[in-house]
Amino acid sequence: MVNEKNQYDEHQIQVLEGLEAVRKRPGMYIGSTGKKGLHHLVFEVVDNSVDEASAGFCREIIVIIKKGNFITVIDDGRGIPVKIHPKMNLPAVEVVLTLLHAGGKFGGEGYKVSGGLHGVGLSVVNALSEWLEVEIKRDGGIYSQRYERGKPVTQLKKIGSSQESGTQISFSADSEIFEEIRFDFEYLTQRLRELAFLNKGLNIILRDERKEEIREEAFCYEGGIKSFISYLNRTKDVVHKDPIYFNRTLRDCELELAIQYHTGYNELIYSFANNIHTYEGGSHEFGFKTSLTRLINDYARKYNLLKEGESNLSGEDILEGIAAVISVKIRDPQFEGQTKTKLGNPEVRGIVDSLIYQEMGHYLDENPNVAKKIVEKSLHAYRAREAAKKARELTRRKNALEITNLPGKLADCSSRDPSISEIYLVEGDSAGGSAKQGRDRRFQAILPLRGKILNVEKARLDKILSNNEIRTIITALGTGIGEDFDLKKARYHKIIIMTDADVDGSHIRILLLTFFYRYMPALIEAGYIYIAQPPLFKVKKGKEEQYFYSDHQLNSFYKKVGRNGYSLQRYKGLGEMNPTQLWETTMNPESRTILQVNLMDAIKADTIFSTLMGDKVEPRRQFIEDHAHDVRNLDI
Repeated sequence: MVNEKNQYDEHQIQVLEGLEAVRKRPGMYIGSTGKKGLHHLVFEVVDNSVDEASAGFCREIIVIIKKGNFITVIDDGRGIPVKIHPKMNLPAVEVVLTLLHAGGKFGGEGYKVSGGLHGVGLSVVNALSEWLEVEIKRDGGIYSQRYERGKPVTQLKKIGSSQESGTQISFSADSEIFEEIRFDFEYLTQRLRELAFLNKGLNIILRDERKEEIREEAFCYEGGIKSFISYLNRTKDVVHKDPIYFNRTLRDCELELAIQYHTGYNELIYSFANNIHTYEGGSHEFGFKTSLTRLINDYARKYNLLKEGESNLSGEDILEGIAAVISVKIRDPQFEGQTKTKLGNPEVRGIVDSLIYQEMGHYLDENPNVAKKIVEKSLHAYRAREAAKKARELTRRKNALEITNLPGKLADCSSRDPSISEIYLVEGDSAGGSAKQGRDRRFQAILPLRGKILNVEKARLDKILSNNEIRTIITALGTGIGEDFDLKKARYHKIIIMTDADVDGSHIRILLLTFFYRYMPALIEAGYIYIAQPPLFKVKKGKEEQYFYSDHQLNSFYKKVGRNGYSLQRYKGLGEMNPTQLWETTMNPESRTILQVNLMDAIKADTIFSTLMGDKVEPRRQFIEDHAHDVRNLDI
């Protein structure tokens, strides 16, 4: 007999509204029509398969990037219902694919917990695809239907028989909607790996068939989010060997938590609600931070690790060096926006707070050695924070327009409009001199940097703020740092890193990027950080001069015209160019190329910075070995 609570058929597909606005305003539903929005289509389809896994009916999901950049997603779940919907008089699958807010997630027992709770996932993917084909195995048959730009162009028909069940959806994103249709294997990998961590035992396969040599990765983690924590900390030295883990349920809210401290200074907190990564946190993350702060302070007082008269540790102190994954599964989540970046349920905060205080309290009492290490690390952070507070006062500016407060070596621009102002962070006094002479003084500021700045991956904020070059950068930018940071006070909306095209220049560039990523990430998120692209070569014949920015460009030029009569100059440093050349090639907005720095995936970025700039040698060596074949020009 079929358990009625596990029933998933046409009666549980409820309709709330139609599909009219999606193609007109796609950003409302998928965030953007750029790279992020394009990949969001894949994740919407995959999330429906993951919901089947969460309900206990799916063990494997296969995602295939086909030649021509279209996507196929296959699962072995129950299959989307195919019988006629009782109210709409259409096959249930057609209702799901053509109407917004139609699905098994609005009051029936199709899904108790789901990520796609707005019910717009498949219909939005369908609306924004040039074509979509669905194939369903269920009820002993195989059923198929094709859609174009959201509209069915064939009837649902039975094309075969099968005793298996599952859904296969193939779609081609619409070139009328998206800026560029090119799926990124690495970008898909990050999200699919996350989903495998969050769904213990679920096997997810990603396959790329666009080239002759098929690329494939499989993700399956029996350890669940404990394995996730080990993955996040794999390039770090940990404070305690085994992650702290528990899984508890209170009032229909299931909380799964894993924590492990590392010896670094940056917090890594990843929160999820019904498998959706809540980038902006929300009530579950707030409850976690509040509860952990109260618990560590209570423990420290109980065992006299905090002395009488000492102030409580702050949340900032307690979270220094933590890696945590918080996953909640609730019946009726309230997400902010279709892209679901923040959880709003107020009751979840209290549930998470209560469960963490209780379960973590038991753990600390039973593991006093680990508890003491956590408290001692927090105490060190507290003392460093007090020192940083004093150091930070040295970087504060009384007034953003008081030029006397700016660093002496800053050649500022005359504009006071941040939206048109830009600052070049230039390697060395020589290049700085050329840049100052070659710039457009109206909107371009120049800040020469002397040597390599401090590696912030290996230092606390107090030490960082005692570094002259970093203090100079902070003062020039005007935003402050840490708790004083204010993006609105940024004096320039283009901060351009301009270093030599050699190994030292690359090192300086990564040091600066590490600093911005760790201590001013909002500048990156706002799109304010850029990397200049100075030329590598100048080719001259008589009065004719041409600049080339890569070996490929140079070799293509030689193939067309030959080498006879041309002299070649290789630029090893910015200082080798005179002011006019620097302006023409690297600083003139009409002709320059600058690369905007963005963070498409925070976990990947954190791993790369930890690997390249951290203390552990072996992960760095392995990274270089794994990626050496990708290098086209070592100096770039």
